[in-house]
Amino acid sequence: MNDLIAKAAIDRRLAEIVQPVLEGMGYELVRLRLMGGKTHTLQIMAERPEGGIEVDDCAEISTAVSAVLDVEDPIEENYTLEVSSPGIDRPLTRLKDFDTWSGYEAKIETSELIDGRRRFKGALAGTEGDEVLITIEDQGDDVTIGLKFDWLSDAKLVLTDDLIRDMLRARKAAGIVDEDQFDEIETTDASEEE
Repeated sequence: MNDLIAKAAIDRRLAEIVQPVLEGMGYELVRLRLMGGKTHTLQIMAERPEGGIEVDDCAEISTAVSAVLDVEDPIEENYTLEVSSPGIDRPLTRLKDFDTWSGYEAKIETSELIDGRRRFKGALAGTEGDEVLITIEDQGDDVTIGLKFDWLSDAKLVLTDDLIRDMLRARKAAGIVDEDQFDEIETTDASEEE
């Protein structure tokens, strides 16, 4: 289990319980986090192997995961279970994600300093062996660098107009979306920085 899918020890333990349930149902675990707060929240992001997940799928996963967690009882405190899709500006947690989303803009953070920096932003350029390739701007030039997958502490797609357009196009082609429900997305400013 890599750290991008499940960071903390408790997350990894929970992922060991949850992952086989998801896989048995035909889904993949994208990310799992147990968040603190007044009431703990167990966040599970999942999708189909070919990508995408619907609200009904999330409800089905939630029911199955709840049943298994009730038996295993790994969380001592009360918690809320949230099952969701990875979203458009999704986290990239598996090596294959960097090939799937090649060409799109991403933000990557590393656990150690690499050439004096931990944060990289640029266009994904696929993978090579165990390295993630990203094209970044370096002193005015575009340079493609390789970062070992094990070095990554966080990685996610950046919400851009291209990404939104392509995701909507793919969903429409798959017969999933009614474009009217996305009218409000077109008015948001995707270039906004965090």
